[in-house]
Amino acid sequence: MSTPGDSAVDHELDPTRAAAARGVTGPLARWRIVAYIVGVGLLLLATAMVLKYAADQGQYVKIIGPVHGFFYAVYLVLAIDLALKARWSIKGTVLVLLAGVVPFFSFVAERKVTHAVRAGRAL
Repeated sequence: MSTPGDSAVDHELDPTRAAAARGVTGPLARWRIVAYIVGVGLLLLATAMVLKYAADQGQYVKIIGPVHGFFYAVYLVLAIDLALKARWSIKGTVLVLLAGVVPFFSFVAERKVTHAVRAGRAL
């Protein structure tokens, strides 16, 4: 016996339930954590690049660069997983993927994506 709110039609009428029904809560949480890590890592990498060229201190780039690269790869995988589950457009997905390569944009993307997904809106 089904109860009110269990049908697919009810989920489509209530975006919050639809988002939870599609199972995006876990993927969103994982992506948010990695988005913060990528954002901080990119800021550290930009600082390391300035040190490399302004102060001839290249050792920081050798350490931070590969670490940021690894986390950016994880960011890409988690963003695509979230995009598929939340049914984002290709344009929205590409913009979120590119947000990890521009300083501060991953923080902005994290806020916008979180609000959109929680409201049940696609990007």
